[in-house]
Amino acid sequence: MWSRRQGHLRPTVCGVEELRRRRREQEAALRKARREQQLVSKRLLREDAPEEAGEGCVAAILGEAEVQQFLRQAQRGTEEKEREGALVSLRRGLQHPETQQTFIQLEGSMRTLVGLLTSNQALLQLEAARCLHELSHSEQSTIAEACLPATSYLLTYLSGHSSDFIELCLYTLGNLIVESEAVRRQLLPQGIVPALAACIQSPHVAVLEALGYALSQLLQAKEAPEKIIPSILASTLPQHMLQMLQPGPKLNPGVAVEFAWCLHYIICSQVSNPLLIGHGALSTLGLLLLDLAGAVQRTEDAGLELLACPVLRCLSNLLTEAAVETVGGQIQLRDERVVAALFILLQFFFQKQPSLLPEGLWLLNNLTANSPSFCTSLLSLDLIEPLLQLLPVSNVVSVMVLTVLCNVAEKGPAYCQRLWPGPLLPTLLHTLAFSDTEVVGQSLELLHLLFLYQPEAVQVFLQQSGLQALERHQEEAQLQDRVYALRQTALQG
Repeated sequence: MWSRRQGHLRPTVCGVEELRRRRREQEAALRKARREQQLVSKRLLREDAPEEAGEGCVAAILGEAEVQQFLRQAQRGTEEKEREGALVSLRRGLQHPETQQTFIQLEGSMRTLVGLLTSNQALLQLEAARCLHELSHSEQSTIAEACLPATSYLLTYLSGHSSDFIELCLYTLGNLIVESEAVRRQLLPQGIVPALAACIQSPHVAVLEALGYALSQLLQAKEAPEKIIPSILASTLPQHMLQMLQPGPKLNPGVAVEFAWCLHYIICSQVSNPLLIGHGALSTLGLLLLDLAGAVQRTEDAGLELLACPVLRCLSNLLTEAAVETVGGQIQLRDERVVAALFILLQFFFQKQPSLLPEGLWLLNNLTANSPSFCTSLLSLDLIEPLLQLLPVSNVVSVMVLTVLCNVAEKGPAYCQRLWPGPLLPTLLHTLAFSDTEVVGQSLELLHLLFLYQPEAVQVFLQQSGLQALERHQEEAQLQDRVYALRQTALQG
């Protein structure tokens, strides 16, 4: 990033190291913003109850008397079917926030529900768990805390034999965890991390997907870096998560999406990324990137971006770690394969999901920032022109594209010579007409590097009315120093 320097402004260009320092400052700010973008949500499993799909099953709001009646019938009914039916009616009523409030304000209601949850009748246990699941979906933290007495039992049931019941318990816990710090405080000493680590051994895909969801909710807690992630990293969970992301016939997209987000939150915490790199996170994610690129060529399945997004974020943030260099290099794959795969994804995003272009470009930025070999791959595969074609998408995309090109140009004369001639200079003259100061600023920086390493560019710039393009920005406070320095360089060149 360019910045106003103190003292007399000399009409000379900044050195390459200064340019690199400024850009790294900008990248640090962007990385911080990216770490703060999280995916908080709640899940609701109503497909478990076929009767919900029937017509005329619109749930009614229950009053206090009706809640009491259904609880009494469920607790003391003479027939098991009657007791189960009472809980079904209660569960339907709990789909309404008004009934949820009535329920938690009713003395003894949660105690009764927990009693049914811990009964020795499987159908009653299941319906009681479904009632708790409805409550867990509430956006009111008071309701999540009202469910506290049930959480230790839900945790215990994770070691049960019914995969459907374990799945329901995991989603309910995930909903409660994200809403209430009190719930997290209670579950951590009770062993939620070991319980989740045991669940990851399950052969059932639905359980693994629910586990990934619950774990991702736990990892998004504000206290996660200090109180949760260290214990997760000390468990077997990271190795198993990476196994779930191994490309191949056993890869399940739904499970992979959940665990990729889990990995993203762990990496963003920066608690111990060298540990993940040591476990092979870079090579696993790199292979998955190649697999995703192959998949988008074979299918138009729009769901692929759900996995691509966290994979790109994980790789981008891991590549900023100094430990990358000390544990076996970048992605342990041939540079051209990685760059080619990334461009296949960029073209897919361009056509189907433009909002994900910054994610792919951020990875390309981190690949090329300190690696001449990745910059060479970009040039040898003739990818500069396809990169320039992304500029019109948005100002954010434009800044990222120009930043990647700066990474290439700063590697020296040989790289600038391969950037030149071509569509680069006309494109930069066009971006100088943009009103966005960040786009213009990155364009000025790229021109700066071209002038430094490819003097021929100066003459062509002058011939194509470059000075006039600069004039429109000479009064802008954020740009005028750079405009002045670039103008002086051009005139002296």
